[in-house]
Amino acid sequence: MGWWQQFDRAEVDRDFARISAAGFDSVRMFLLWEDFQPEPGRADPEMLRRLVEVADGAADAGLQIMPTLFTGHMSGVNWIPGWALGGTERDARFRVVTGGRVVADGLRNWYSDPGVTGAQTLLAGEAAAALAGHDALWAWDLGNENSNCVRPPDRRSGVRWLETMTGAIRAADPRALITMGLHMEDLEQDRNLGPREVAASCDLLTMHGYPIYADWAEGGTDAHLVPFLARVTRWLAGGKDVLFSEFGLPTVRQGERTGGGTGPDPAPPLVQEQEAAGYTSEVLTGLREAGCTGAMLWCYADYAPAAWDRPPLDLAVHERSFGLWRADGTPKPAVAAIAAAAGSPRREPPADDWIDIDQDTFWQAPGTQLPRLYRRYRSTDPG
Repeated sequence: MGWWQQFDRAEVDRDFARISAAGFDSVRMFLLWEDFQPEPGRADPEMLRRLVEVADGAADAGLQIMPTLFTGHMSGVNWIPGWALGGTERDARFRVVTGGRVVADGLRNWYSDPGVTGAQTLLAGEAAAALAGHDALWAWDLGNENSNCVRPPDRRSGVRWLETMTGAIRAADPRALITMGLHMEDLEQDRNLGPREVAASCDLLTMHGYPIYADWAEGGTDAHLVPFLARVTRWLAGGKDVLFSEFGLPTVRQGERTGGGTGPDPAPPLVQEQEAAGYTSEVLTGLREAGCTGAMLWCYADYAPAAWDRPPLDLAVHERSFGLWRADGTPKPAVAAIAAAAGSPRREPPADDWIDIDQDTFWQAPGTQLPRLYRRYRSTDPG
């Protein structure tokens, strides 16, 4: 979270070289909102310059980037600029951090508050203009699991927000691809901004999913869950392409304790690194068979122990170790599994004959229908 303020181009180049050498071709990255927009009427020019420098480094390493705007939600905390606070929105599961401090303020709803929407429009346009035409830009992401911050009060406001943000980006860079980081809870609940709405404004769908957060999965290393979510997302989006842009597991080395965090909710257990490697390989195979346009892992590296006493890592122990590389830079076994899968040709999406309802029926009770469809998927298409 602090890398934009403590920017080190040599560190970025080292990381990009390691990522590229492992077989990756793309990196998803996050524009910490308060860094890039310290005031509602101004995008920080130094941060935009650093963004271009990061894109230059990615190009040098043979990588493309997916910058994520309005972050926002990440690793169990909502990182919000001080000027976007003062509203009534707040998800009690997630602490709010601004200026490095945990605060008790509510959030202003950016789908219905014209002041926040206008500020986001400015940042989207300025950031898109900074990278317009850059060879390393692959796509823009309109947010990381935005519904964990605020939710549209109704479907119309969500659609209007999407149209405004995509319009600002395309006005600055007509060639830009755009997506939005949806997650499993956007399928378990109707949050007024799901696959159907995103598909109408964006070029492709992205989905995030983890069996450790699904009590209806077949355990914390259930490798069938992620491909299932990809297929349901494509169905709900009317057949639009799906990139599964976030999956992974928190790990421990052999012999280390497997307990989770100490937050208010039960934390998921940690998984042995070798088991996580097997899970990664199975999920990548399943996503390819599901016809996905690609897959991204959460995340590049474990957090350094020096950051463990700060939110979210002070309470969320499991968030410390989702990395493919350990904090000391050594690779975990999953890196070899990824290198073996890199460059595999994409497959055509299969028929989803196990889906026995229409979309309207699904959205009448998504929290019931999603687990039911998963049981049906596993019984008729076990993989």
